[in-house]
Amino acid sequence: MTERYDQPSTAARAVNTVFRWLAEVGISVAGTRVLEVRGRKSGKPRTVVVNLLTLDGHDYVVSPRGNTQWARNARAAGAVGIGPRWHRRPVDITEVPDAAKPVLLKRYLDRWYWEVKGHVGGLTPQSSDEEISAVAPTIPVFELVR
Repeated sequence: MTERYDQPSTAARAVNTVFRWLAEVGISVAGTRVLEVRGRKSGKPRTVVVNLLTLDGHDYVVSPRGNTQWARNARAAGAVGIGPRWHRRPVDITEVPDAAKPVLLKRYLDRWYWEVKGHVGGLTPQSSDEEISAVAPTIPVFELVR
């Protein structure tokens, strides 16, 4: 995995806090969900709002900002919790190999580009397969395994 991390601004963190709070109480905005993962060093539960991509009956989460703390924690833990606070369900996760990411990233960009533009390594919904393949190693994608 190539290391890239597009750190959110103060304004982006504030907006994410609002979306996370809404998702915690069960209000999904454009497919948002709360993902909870144990910290690799502290062991404390950490939460982040993510967009849940469902494709062919499989659920995926994408870290468009790159190798974020939640992506590193999820990779180390191998399991996360997903959903609102009182209905959170534990699921195992597996990282998607780079070769399988372009199809998923294309779908992700088609649906959420308006939200993540500027944070996906320069990609747009009109990016070619070659462009997506070139950036794919810098964007962690995980499948939620039931």
